[in-house]
Amino acid sequence: MKKAFFIALFLMMAGTAVKAQDNNTSKVIHLTYKEFLSKIWDFEKHPNEFVYRGKTAAIVDFYADWCGPCRKVGPIMEKLAVEYDGRLAVYKVNIDQERDLATAFQVRSIPAVLFIPLKEQPMMQVGAMSEANYKKVIEEQLLK
Repeated sequence: MKKAFFIALFLMMAGTAVKAQDNNTSKVIHLTYKEFLSKIWDFEKHPNEFVYRGKTAAIVDFYADWCGPCRKVGPIMEKLAVEYDGRLAVYKVNIDQERDLATAFQVRSIPAVLFIPLKEQPMMQVGAMSEANYKKVIEEQLLK
């Protein structure tokens, strides 16, 4: 009897968690290959020249759901997207779903974060950093 009660309670709570995720107002934008070409850089048309298509500086977080360090960086990206809303776009690319993008950027280790200033060349950082370090890069390199 107790076991059935706990199973029912778990299922109710799991259903509530799914509903909460459905109502998520995340400012992080998940990109597909095609969306990357249209919103960030169409490297198929401009393979030798970085032509950024965005209107604000940006971060692109290459990650995978199974990656422990990526799971630590995820909430930081969510916070940064809210804190810098309107001044910085925060994107995520799931390398398991977008293998062609991971290959194009030679992502061999994750998390890998592409920092994109408005007028300069992008920079890639491999490995997880602290929230303070991400903010430092944003303030000193992207929003200067």
